[in-house]
Amino acid sequence: MGMGNGFRIYVLFVALLNLWIVREVAGLGLNISSHGHEHRARFLLDNGIARTPPMGWNSWNHFQCNINETVIKQTADALISTGLARLGYKYVNLDDCWAEGQRDKNGKLVGKKTTFPSGIKSLADYVHAKGLKLGIYGDAGKRTCSDRMPGSLGHEEEDAKTFAEWGIDYIKYDNCFNEGTKNRPRYETMSRALKKAGRPILFSLCEWGQEDPATWAGAYGHIWRTTGDINDTFPSITSIADSNNVWARYAGPGRWNDPDMLEVGNGGMSYEEYKSHFSIWALMKAPLLIGCDVASASKETLSILGNIEVIAVNQDPLGVQGRKIRFKGGLEIWAGPLSRGRLVVVLWNRSHSRKPISFGWREIGLHPLRPCLVRDLWKHKFVAFRRRFRMTAIVGPHACKMYVLIPVR
Repeated sequence: MGMGNGFRIYVLFVALLNLWIVREVAGLGLNISSHGHEHRARFLLDNGIARTPPMGWNSWNHFQCNINETVIKQTADALISTGLARLGYKYVNLDDCWAEGQRDKNGKLVGKKTTFPSGIKSLADYVHAKGLKLGIYGDAGKRTCSDRMPGSLGHEEEDAKTFAEWGIDYIKYDNCFNEGTKNRPRYETMSRALKKAGRPILFSLCEWGQEDPATWAGAYGHIWRTTGDINDTFPSITSIADSNNVWARYAGPGRWNDPDMLEVGNGGMSYEEYKSHFSIWALMKAPLLIGCDVASASKETLSILGNIEVIAVNQDPLGVQGRKIRFKGGLEIWAGPLSRGRLVVVLWNRSHSRKPISFGWREIGLHPLRPCLVRDLWKHKFVAFRRRFRMTAIVGPHACKMYVLIPVR
């Protein structure tokens, strides 16, 4: 299941290309809009984590409650053997159903004995030994969403301390059984508890966009869900992309909008639909959390998840979420600025037939006379070398084209 024998050569090529790009764009003084990206005050968990969107895997979309330590270890092993870990997929995240149904006699959460007999600390040690990070799931209510294990409401400091002692690196914090109370104070309480626990832990707030968390969650955590749950259908990813798009200006290094985990490889969509899903999530600077069974992933699935050029857009240090800039009749243009004066453009055809999609330089913040190199991130090649004014591509139904434009002198 390797990523290909040419990986090292390809990485060297990309590195040399980037050096060339720096030379070409240096001194251009391009004034490309950051689409409202702005400096924000220091926040409670400003601990240096998630300066780019987190990448990894989460158990829920494929396994739901059917998880155990063997599945988690096999997934960690597969991230290494496929080469995905080398591309940045570092977090191995347990979702719901990992704990016993009740706390122990000391009031602590404990791993479920029948599925995690070695304990969560032992699992964390296994994952860490491979150079990966372990994530876990909790809830800002009395019970988790499965109703199979306790939530952390009223136990925040105790649970944060437990997670830190186990060596947890990431917590997804859900919002079920919350007794009808406001979301923000409950998430602030856990944020303070995590800070007090003393271990750098990525805090993922999962209140499904109920109270517009993009406007406040950056004060308490690193990523926040902007929508309800995703499912493995094309209508789901289009709807979620549109909902997440609204909050683009609130994202930036250390704090990201989260449109939910990836469905790539779970079988409900076509190859082209999965490419569109991955492309738009990357452009939106969404966390890239694999939701399929990595150990049995097909070469086709790995080719999508392992597209190093699309990943580079997601991990770009400028950290500006791309946006939808034009749409009509199911034909859409999404774009955003990248570091070193570059731009990313996705032409997305949501319609049911093959159609041309065009965009002009002015629409994406370029002067019409500015020549650009145009790189196709799915073909892995340059498709134009001194393109000016505008560009048109024929895009298949539910498919996309993804380009990086590099202004040149």
